Amino acid sequence: MFDKLIQIFKIKELRNKIFFILALLVVFRLAANIPIPGVDQERLRDFFQNNEFFGLLNLFSGSGLSSISIVMLGVGPYITASIIMQLMTMIIPRLEQIYKEEGEAGRQKFNQWTRWLTVPLAAMQTFGMTALFRSQGILGAAGAFEIASMIIIAVAGTVFLMWLGELITEKKIGNGVSLVIFAGIVSGIPSAVSQIMATWDSSQFFTYLIFLAIIIASVAAVVFITEGQRNIPVSYAKRIRGNKMYGGTSTHLPLRINQAGVIPIIFAMSIMLFPGMVANFLAGAGNQTVAGIAQFITNIFQNQFFYGSMYFILVVAFTYFYTAVVFDPHKIAESLQKQGGYIPGIRPGHTTAEYLYKIMNRVTLSGAAFLGLIAVLPFIVQAFTSIGSVTVGGTGLLIVVSVVIETIKQVEGQLVMRDYEGF
Repeated sequence: MFDKLIQIFKIKELRNKIFFILALLVVFRLAANIPIPGVDQERLRDFFQNNEFFGLLNLFSGSGLSSISIVMLGVGPYITASIIMQLMTMIIPRLEQIYKEEGEAGRQKFNQWTRWLTVPLAAMQTFGMTALFRSQGILGAAGAFEIASMIIIAVAGTVFLMWLGELITEKKIGNGVSLVIFAGIVSGIPSAVSQIMATWDSSQFFTYLIFLAIIIASVAAVVFITEGQRNIPVSYAKRIRGNKMYGGTSTHLPLRINQAGVIPIIFAMSIMLFPGMVANFLAGAGNQTVAGIAQFITNIFQNQFFYGSMYFILVVAFTYFYTAVVFDPHKIAESLQKQGGYIPGIRPGHTTAEYLYKIMNRVTLSGAAFLGLIAVLPFIVQAFTSIGSVTVGGTGLLIVVSVVIETIKQVEGQLVMRDYEGF
């Protein structure tokens, strides 16, 4: 490992890329600490401590939302726009054709539409945030001009972070948007460690050991599942053209255990937010029956066991749903048949599609159960230790480890490329 680090910094071009990316991340962290004026920081802190969903939004904003900074939305609207565009490719065949069949020009056009969609999404999200913060007394008596200014600033901040992310991606050392989120999560580690040190209690030594063991086991499990895949053997028939013979090779089709990434967690958290928000708005209704039902729903969702169980079930369900969206066994079977490939012992065409569908369902069960456990990891940690669960958020852990693995692979790719040049 140390030899590779030395090799990285010996190569001038690679070293300059890394320093450039680090400089952009420093710019992002500076922007995330410039607050918008007129915010009650005490009420804002209490609001985020008592709300799991906005804690997740703060995660994807790179911790800019918790201080209502000029980049308060982070890259969240861009991620939402990307998800919407991916789903639209399943509904609109022409959009899928542009993305997959028109090469680099088609992908650039698709990315441009994603950027355009980000702007109205960011504006709507900022308007909703300001309305919610005003109702909680966080923004005070903000007028129409102040709200309009805040929307413009937040949208500009999101576009600015999009631009930074694309600059990082162009260097081919990690995904820019992922690294922005990664920087926001990692920036909270020093304060979390200092909080643990400030509240250190020697009588809780074994509790801290359990906490550390859970973190190590979680990181190992994330690496194992993220890298895990089921290899389906594929053979290609021999073809003779003139005096040459083609094909006759054997390879494999990799089916990843976690095809969906963190998308199911985002979907599930959005669904879990909705009943609670509606109940909070209706709790003060004049009708006693409506207010009673709203209070009942609020009490149910404050029950940790019910909340965690529903959260786990929704994450598993959305993992299957999103995997079905991104993985089409019929198209894979058709592509294999056109290229003269087949799975040994399985007839090409419809039978191959059914086989892939069955295998993918079994593989997805492991990935879905893992994502569900990662989502409810804070509740598990809180049950076993007295340390706050904010320190070891499962979603944050999944993002951090996944980004590190992806970045390491791209850096190794750059090193291999230069090894070939030297050879």
